Amino acid sequence: MSVIAGVLVGILAAPAAIAGTTVTKSGIDSFNALPDYLKIDPPDQYTTFYATQGGKPVKIAQFYFQNRIDVPWDKVSQSVKDAAVATEDPRFYTEGGIDVLGILRGAASTVSGNGTQGGSSITQQYVKNVLVQRCEADNPVDGNATAKVQAAQRKALKECYDNAAGISVPRKIQEIRYATGVSKQYTKQQILLGYLNLVGFGGQVYGVEAAANYYFNTTAAKLDLNQSATLVAILNNPANLRIDLNEKQNPGNNPKNGFQATKDRRDYVLDRMAKNGKITQKQADETKKQPITPHITPTPSGCTTAQQFDAGFFCDYVQDVILNDTTFGKTAADRERFFRQGGINVYTTLNLDLQNTAQQSMDAYIPHSDPNYKLGAAQTSMEVGTGRVVTMVQNKTYTDGATSDPGATAVNYTTPYQYGSSGGFQMGSSFKPFVLAEWLEQGHTLSEGINGSSTWFNDAEFHTKCGSDEPYGSASNRWQIYNDSSWENGYHSVLSGTTESINTIYMGMAKQLNLCEVGKLANKMGVNTSNPKVQWKSVPGSAIGTGNYVSPLQVAQAYAAFANNGISCTPVVINKITRTDTNKSIAVPKTTCTQAIPADVAATVLYALQTVMRGGGTGAAANPYDGIPLAGKTGTAGAKGNAGTENWLATTTSKVAQVTWVGDIDDHFGLRNTTFTDSQTGRVVVGSDAKLYIAKPIIAALNSTYGGDDFPTAPSSMVYGKYYQAPTTPATPNTQPTQPAQQPTQPAKQPTQPAQQPTQPAQQPTQPTLPTVPPSAGP
Repeated sequence: MSVIAGVLVGILAAPAAIAGTTVTKSGIDSFNALPDYLKIDPPDQYTTFYATQGGKPVKIAQFYFQNRIDVPWDKVSQSVKDAAVATEDPRFYTEGGIDVLGILRGAASTVSGNGTQGGSSITQQYVKNVLVQRCEADNPVDGNATAKVQAAQRKALKECYDNAAGISVPRKIQEIRYATGVSKQYTKQQILLGYLNLVGFGGQVYGVEAAANYYFNTTAAKLDLNQSATLVAILNNPANLRIDLNEKQNPGNNPKNGFQATKDRRDYVLDRMAKNGKITQKQADETKKQPITPHITPTPSGCTTAQQFDAGFFCDYVQDVILNDTTFGKTAADRERFFRQGGINVYTTLNLDLQNTAQQSMDAYIPHSDPNYKLGAAQTSMEVGTGRVVTMVQNKTYTDGATSDPGATAVNYTTPYQYGSSGGFQMGSSFKPFVLAEWLEQGHTLSEGINGSSTWFNDAEFHTKCGSDEPYGSASNRWQIYNDSSWENGYHSVLSGTTESINTIYMGMAKQLNLCEVGKLANKMGVNTSNPKVQWKSVPGSAIGTGNYVSPLQVAQAYAAFANNGISCTPVVINKITRTDTNKSIAVPKTTCTQAIPADVAATVLYALQTVMRGGGTGAAANPYDGIPLAGKTGTAGAKGNAGTENWLATTTSKVAQVTWVGDIDDHFGLRNTTFTDSQTGRVVVGSDAKLYIAKPIIAALNSTYGGDDFPTAPSSMVYGKYYQAPTTPATPNTQPTQPAQQPTQPAKQPTQPAQQPTQPAQQPTQPTLPTVPPSAGP
């Protein structure tokens, strides 16, 4: 403190002879060695998320690490400006950046043993708060890091705090230097406003606007004299003088004793205002008679606020995108700083009208928890060609942390692991379209017959290594695959095997393919392991969707690719971001689209998948039959095999794809062993069919919003074979066209399957009509 006093005397008051003393000269040299300009970064503010409802943006969530809202000069009450100046720095408008007398008085008090006494000007306090703000921005503590890493981060943060606000000579000299520089760069009005917008008022409340909102449910512009004096009083010791704590939290200052400590300080503020001519003594005395009456109004923060819109999990996904995508910063620290500083409006892709329909449909059948097992359900929708995610719901209440409530979770079942901590689920038969796509790419057709009589297989029959015909394993390792019904065994066309989802048909197809290539095709379309640390498994069972755990969002991307001529587009959840202060736009992530499979292959897969959603197809119960062409695939999987621990329905139109999943999160309980009852209609359905009845209203709402066009025409060469020739004369109604004997892909010993053979109308020789599947087909 002697050095500081010497520096001040030497620089600001004393003649040159005094400045030449050793102590003073040393202090001056240190002072002049510091930079004279402090760059003032924008303080942390709100980050706000919006979704669309009725075509208009609706705020669904806001975030703050410091509850702060910057306001301009004319939006701050004159009484709070006067109270701050009169109490904290009466010479503010006439001094430079520092209060020389105040510092000398504080130094004298400290060295005389009367305790540390503040002597900082408002400019100095502003500088200190700016430096503290910078510490918090530059030294974030990662709650997901290891204990050792967090300890190191906290140590770095504490060291920064000590340098910014600690009690030391070098720190005080730095503060004075910066305050002097700031006073040259900014006007008094700018400095006072910056101080009032930045300073802490206790807890997470920063800035006079947020303090007015929180403590009095008003704005900074409408603060009266009592409220203004109370807020300035809190600044003296925010931790103790805040007026939102009860008797247990703060025994000495609480509602029971009328916030006595804060009231004493408030009365001091009023006297200072009177002494400095800001108010009359009569005004001060009358205001002292008024009690401190807070109206605590918390400002919600985080994705829990989005729960009222059924959007908690979607909100969490958007937050994770911002914290993970390099568009918002090269490093994790950069992205954290971008999100923390806020002051941005994030306009998302979520459609709240469709979201509400999706949540209601799910809630009608699926409870938030079940006492017998860990019941889970999720649904998401994605636009074809744009990757825009428009719905994302699940059967849980979103929470931002661990909870013992079985009806709440922080885990997002819809997204990959890095965006919600879900390990994913086995796809079952909803994976079969990728096998079919590879089948078609290798020159096979939908009309080829497969012998599905045997349910026993061995490892030597399959090839799973990329670039190798080496068998997967030994022929002695035999295992069994089941179909839903025994009648499904026997010869079937690939089309019939798809429509009816016959496992042995697809295992027969898999024996003629390399399952490594099937896996690579699925990966290109967007389907991969939910957890990136887990390697994709190309095993025999992967042909019917076992062994790999994927997320519904990945599946939606892939099914949308089938409807997009084989072009896969990555998901996006942000339409635009603007700055709150300037309304200028900020760059956002764009979808990345790649040609994953040939367009003709995609068209043929869609041709087959349309049969799943009509007639006796396994997904027909989900079809709203509204005239919009619909393709899709059902799937069941899990440790309990045919008991259906995990159940899927993935569908797409030409405009939007949707995926619905219902299952046991722990993969132990089969949904075919239970039933669900529609809470609105009383309809009782087998658990494994719930996905169909959940999805139907959602698909109808999507179709009503987006419409849909006919899918591209599937080439007859992929449906029937390259030697197929359409009939040249009108076919007799309901008469099946003859399958040409010379078709090389149809074994001569293959019996004709007229019931499953698509009928070819004369008026459309190149596009077979969707076949009618026998009504006895199982679900």
